Amino acid sequence: MLGRKPTKIRIIPLGGLKEIGKNMTVIEYKDEMIIVDCGLSFPEDEMLGIDIVIPDITYVMKNKDKVKGIFLTHGHEDHIGALPYVLKRINVPVYGTQLTLGLVETKLKEHKITDVHLQRVEAGTTTQLESFEVEFIRSSHSIPDACALAIHTSLGVILHTGDFKIDYTPIDGQLIDLQRIAELGKKGILLMMADSTNVERPGTTMSERNVGITFENIFSSTKNRIIVATFASNVHRVQQIVNAAYKYNRKIVISGRSMVNVVSVAQELGTLVIPEGLIIDVNHIDQYDDHEIVIITTGSQGETMAGLSRMATSEHRKLDIRAGDTVIISATPIPGNEKLVSRVINQLFEKGADVIYESLADVHVSGHACQEELKLMHRLANPKYFIPVHGEFRHLKQHAKLAENLGMDRENIFTLQNGNIVEITKDYAKLAGNVPAGPVLVDGLGVGDVGNIVLRDRKHLAEDGLMVVVVTISKENGKIVAGPDIISRGFVYVRESEVLMDEARQIVKAALEQCEQQNIKEWAVLKSSIRDALKDFLYEKTKRRPMILPVIMEV
Repeated sequence: MLGRKPTKIRIIPLGGLKEIGKNMTVIEYKDEMIIVDCGLSFPEDEMLGIDIVIPDITYVMKNKDKVKGIFLTHGHEDHIGALPYVLKRINVPVYGTQLTLGLVETKLKEHKITDVHLQRVEAGTTTQLESFEVEFIRSSHSIPDACALAIHTSLGVILHTGDFKIDYTPIDGQLIDLQRIAELGKKGILLMMADSTNVERPGTTMSERNVGITFENIFSSTKNRIIVATFASNVHRVQQIVNAAYKYNRKIVISGRSMVNVVSVAQELGTLVIPEGLIIDVNHIDQYDDHEIVIITTGSQGETMAGLSRMATSEHRKLDIRAGDTVIISATPIPGNEKLVSRVINQLFEKGADVIYESLADVHVSGHACQEELKLMHRLANPKYFIPVHGEFRHLKQHAKLAENLGMDRENIFTLQNGNIVEITKDYAKLAGNVPAGPVLVDGLGVGDVGNIVLRDRKHLAEDGLMVVVVTISKENGKIVAGPDIISRGFVYVRESEVLMDEARQIVKAALEQCEQQNIKEWAVLKSSIRDALKDFLYEKTKRRPMILPVIMEV
């Protein structure tokens, strides 16, 4: 065996580090690769016109023959949302629990993807591959059927917690399997990768049942319509709204495409239990008094096209906010969405609604572990190596610090960024290079065709507008035959800026005449001359720099 390379596991996060969302990790051992989760994130403010952001799978595509499956921890968009885009390029089995795959199936149907093998697994079972055994361990989160993954190899066990909290009174009675994690920890866990989202919060996360108590208090004392906005995927939350509605004799109207889809899938699978006749069609809402109605809708993040926002701006086709309505926003703003949520709350108040949100009552609890729960997970798992995942850089650093305070050797903690490679053998763990892992932007049907240059142009257009200069010149002598005509969009209103436009035309003429005197006929040089001359003139006059687009025609 002399000279043989030692076997090693390679951990390669492609998303979910230094950011909230698009969670995706490649784990490579011998000649096999598995992928844990395949999520999306929502665009940042400067990503103008972008719909969603997905991980870069360049490395996966280069090694696609090694990929044996995608293993899903749960059904939230930041863990399954990129699947349609990835599965169009690499067709591999997808493993997940019942509700997780139910949501995936709906998503794949929307994308007209039908030839994917979805392998349903139960918590407590193990999937056998050649080099890996992947064990699904029941967990608690803000969506049913969430699991941690224990990935068994001949070198040791990798524990990926997925998103989790420790809820001792879960809505569905399914407790997180801390006993199994403790058993694995006692035998020895090589590496743990753990959720870092709430690491800055001391104490423990409240139980989901607290929200149910708050709902019952609100429902019992409210005489008008109740509208509840929450995440469509938070099935436990929807169940508690259903329970309160049933108890206080209210019919339920479901609003929002994703809410309708999730409720339909969860009901079909038995994860969500709704008494017969409780849900009514939105078209029948006027047949009931206000005190008999609850509307469950999307839009808890202030998204412009979601149900609640459209109601707040009177753009919803069927529903509107009335004075006296009680609106419950049962969610916390995702970082970056605070302004959107605040705007919707103000619009609701302006319409005369009574708005209840997290700072006013316990209408939301997190699905992520706070410090004391994270400490318990570390103590039970007792891993040799640790990689904090699922969080912005500050979260990762704070989680690394928490592990160190619990006695873990600093050299065994890896605070990574997307694309880093960690190699682990029986004797050591080390950083071993990088793979491509930037954001891939999805705009409409285009995947990855919008890059930094296009975004820069969009930003430029948004800030300073566009000026199009159309000139017709003679093919024979290069003299101006017609124009220059100037069209302004988002820069100045032409009819109120005639003097500026006339001066701009003279500047363009002068630039072209100068080129003619120098016998310059190349279009690229002519356009550059127009652009440079106008740019300086407009900045001097307006202190703005619009995008200048010269159009030259020959006759």
